[in-house]
Amino acid sequence: MLALLHTSPLHIPVFDALRDEAHPGLELRHFVAEDLLTRAGTDGPASVAGDVRALLDEAVAGGAAAVLCTCSSIGAVAEATDVGVPVLRVDRPMAAAAVAAGPRIVVLATVRSTLAPTVALIEEEATGPVEIRTLQLDDAWALFEAGDTEGYARAIAGAADEVTDVDAIVLAQASMTPARRWTTTTIPVLSSPRPGLAAGAAAVRPTG
Repeated sequence: MLALLHTSPLHIPVFDALRDEAHPGLELRHFVAEDLLTRAGTDGPASVAGDVRALLDEAVAGGAAAVLCTCSSIGAVAEATDVGVPVLRVDRPMAAAAVAAGPRIVVLATVRSTLAPTVALIEEEATGPVEIRTLQLDDAWALFEAGDTEGYARAIAGAADEVTDVDAIVLAQASMTPARRWTTTTIPVLSSPRPGLAAGAAAVRPTG
């Protein structure tokens, strides 16, 4: 069983649909702690380390063979927590794909606390120099909080389409993924749920 740690319940149907499409038979169990994102944004990701550990321990006690953290803001905290099973961050495969595309990368985010962890992850995945620019989309996040998910996606897509002179555009949060359907840019627009879930599925797959 793969456990998923979310900071929004809206991620549950997204990952369930990806499981049904690409990993039929994979058992998922979802854990949602919305307050972690708020507190990480206010006091820093390290401030929620104890609560993250408690949730990971609960997941393992419930039979999880691996845990996938779908929140980029707390992903590094989760990944660094030793609970006896693999703890993966959903955005690591996306970061690897970004640096494989080229050294010039733009990171789009709608929550400020996501920017620094995402930039650090891309730099960690890079094997040479990278040029990373960031763009904070505060107005888009207000649409998400108001429940206007299509308006949220369209606002992100519009920002992505204005980006030039880069090799890859990274959508820093899993919630931003639907924007890809509205983009018209020829620059690769990368998101985390599909490759992240594939990594999680591989982590629980029996070997030998």
